[in-house]
Amino acid sequence: MNIGFDGKRAFQNKTGLGSYSRVLLDNLCRYYPQHHYTLFAPKSTDLFNAESYKNISVITPKTYVDKRLAALWRRRRIIKDIPASGIDLYHGVSNELPSGLKKSSIKKIVTIHDLIFERFPDTYSPDERYVHRWKIKHACHVADVIIAISKQTKDDLINLFRVPPEKIEVCYQSCSPAFYIQQNEDEKRFVKEKYNLPTNYLLFVGSVSKRKNLITVCKAMNILKEKLNIPLVVIGNGKKQKDEAKEFMADNGITDRLIILNELPQSKEKAFINGEDFPAIYQQATALIYPSIFEGFGIPLLEAFASAIPVICSNISSLPEVGGEAAFYFEPLNAEQLAEKMYQVATDSDLSKQLINKGFERLELFSGKNHAESIMDVYSKIQ
Repeated sequence: MNIGFDGKRAFQNKTGLGSYSRVLLDNLCRYYPQHHYTLFAPKSTDLFNAESYKNISVITPKTYVDKRLAALWRRRRIIKDIPASGIDLYHGVSNELPSGLKKSSIKKIVTIHDLIFERFPDTYSPDERYVHRWKIKHACHVADVIIAISKQTKDDLINLFRVPPEKIEVCYQSCSPAFYIQQNEDEKRFVKEKYNLPTNYLLFVGSVSKRKNLITVCKAMNILKEKLNIPLVVIGNGKKQKDEAKEFMADNGITDRLIILNELPQSKEKAFINGEDFPAIYQQATALIYPSIFEGFGIPLLEAFASAIPVICSNISSLPEVGGEAAFYFEPLNAEQLAEKMYQVATDSDLSKQLINKGFERLELFSGKNHAESIMDVYSKIQ
């Protein structure tokens, strides 16, 4: 098969959607090298090295107009390039499909990640909600099959958008294989010195937004400030919520216990932007704290499991579906409960080891091989 993909996120997105695209393509190339994979992208960047794969080709805008109006090309004008590419099916990997694709005889698949804009509308502008809603409803209508990244997302599509259940397949994702590789002591020391990391630290990964709930971790750290002097290292950026967290820590005299790596000059370097340094940062953490109020999946849980560190996370939305018995759960707005969990993991080595071992076991469900197989099963069914 020659399988086409919306390649924009792989080349341009540094966070969740980009990671999903890059890991998916890597898994498919690794486990199904007999197929060809064609990426349609407004431009190529070094965020994803397509040239390192023998069975990937990239199609970008060719005409002067399409190059100047790359966003329009991706949304609509791409329709003229898809048939000429010789692909057998087209996979929109980030909640959308091009307008006009419905008329094409090429099979169509879309991955839907979440409907957070419906569950937390106050975190989006009215225009953003309208665009997200239109894109997803259009894609669900046009697609021959919809891939949901979790049962949570499948249930939301059924309950909020009335999508027929038989049209949806749940395909769990996997994390980058880089997190499975144990970094040697020299590599870890280099990264620790590079970012001036403390000897012990807790880790928070994700955008610093209201939904990601960094402020509750800060409140838990304040509760523990006399009992547990372990800083929080943050990989992620934001504005209002980041300022709120910094102000809270300053007001309580623990400013030095919040380290936001995205504020460092090193965060502008390629090794941070493409995540090359992240495995070493994960593997030296005491635990991952993931306090999100809602997630469609929660990829940092898998990254932590693979990095052999304990996970403390919220007990709602898709997170128990992903974490199973391998995570230590708390109610996302309960700072006292989170503080208790943090203290237990940081001071009880037996508990920490148990969580790490359960994390390794849990990873089997989300292996790259299982991810590739589940996606390829969907492709094969509609061919």
